[in-house]
Amino acid sequence: MPAKHLRRIVCLSATLASTLPCIAAPPARACRQAVIEGEVTAGQPFLKAIGGNLALYLQPIASGWIIRIVPASGPRGEHDYAELATPPYNSVTALSLSTDFAFRAQDAVGWNPRRFHFATNPQTFSQLLHAYQAFPPPPASPPASAEQQLASLLPLTSQGTLRILDARMIPGTADQTPMAATVASHFASTAHTVDQLQTPTPLGKLLWLKFRTELDLPPAFVPAPGLKIQPSVCSSL
Repeated sequence: MPAKHLRRIVCLSATLASTLPCIAAPPARACRQAVIEGEVTAGQPFLKAIGGNLALYLQPIASGWIIRIVPASGPRGEHDYAELATPPYNSVTALSLSTDFAFRAQDAVGWNPRRFHFATNPQTFSQLLHAYQAFPPPPASPPASAEQQLASLLPLTSQGTLRILDARMIPGTADQTPMAATVASHFASTAHTVDQLQTPTPLGKLLWLKFRTELDLPPAFVPAPGLKIQPSVCSSL
């Protein structure tokens, strides 16, 4: 290649490189966050409407609570809007605020914050349910087509974050499992009180939690009246 042509290419490349930083990035889409603070005592539920006939629900179970997004009224099916949007299924999940999966009470508190996703409308939920039904029961592995279908739907969901602000518990005496060690790294930095009057057990028990939940709401979502709202940038997967 003639030297003069090469010089032109180099100059053109340098010119393009120098102008690229000047190209403004597309503006981030404006969303809103619903902010919900509350407390739960062992065995007691928490329910708060968020709009769109949906509600944040901390479902009490023997080992703690399950974080759910459910219909605010009408029948509730076997699955909820957060469960199907937060894979993996039938496995350790941020939605399980409990001593399930051999997590000790201090591990459940130490997994903080917890991030999950949820559908914000019945249409997306129905699509997620259809994708979920293609997954075989464990321990069988799902087909690639089912995983691909699920992956294509997750960008349609919104993100939620639950942060434990304070806790009271009976700590477990068992050794920490490797799985718990990978996620439960904030126990020392989370406010908590240890109940030393009750008999300890291998996994312990969650007695009380104070929490703050932030739910990303898409622009078209109509929040429930009285719900605390703050501006936010839309999350993306």
